Amino acid sequence: KFEKNFNKQNNFMHGVAVGSGTDAIYISLLGLGIGVGDEVITVSNSAIPTVSAIVSTGAKVKFADIDDNYLMNPNSIEKHISKKTKAIIPVHLYGNPCDMKKICKIAKKHKLKIIEDCAQAQGAKFNGKNVGSFGDAGCFSFYPTKILGSYGDGGFISTNSHELYKKIKKI
Repeated sequence: KFEKNFNKQNNFMHGVAVGSGTDAIYISLLGLGIGVGDEVITVSNSAIPTVSAIVSTGAKVKFADIDDNYLMNPNSIEKHISKKTKAIIPVHLYGNPCDMKKICKIAKKHKLKIIEDCAQAQGAKFNGKNVGSFGDAGCFSFYPTKILGSYGDGGFISTNSHELYKKIKKI
């Protein structure tokens, strides 16, 4: 019931509740086939779980710069892209969304996956669209200190891909 309500509230086609925000990122990476030898671009000012989820798959982390709002600077992404780069993880912080228009354009140009870290921005919108709905997957945390905190820990993965949804459910 929670999954259906959260999907409806945020305009996601599919969603899966998981144990934590870290699990959400890790499972999303696995579902997208990212692992040993791959590279993932994110930012260094995120919480440790963003990086630990990437490292747990065997992938290498590459850090993009941030802008004046402490969000991923889209202009710094392309210099980190190599043949091994498979994904970008923009981190929406302090209730503020990253510039998803520019990030999506770069990802499309280089055929990269996008996994949005929405742990600190549940309910935020970019150009009228909810965070967690731009990329291949959106990852949320319900840790007690987050925007929508639970009594213990919890997480959520959103996706508009039925194929990715099925993989995530299996994982």
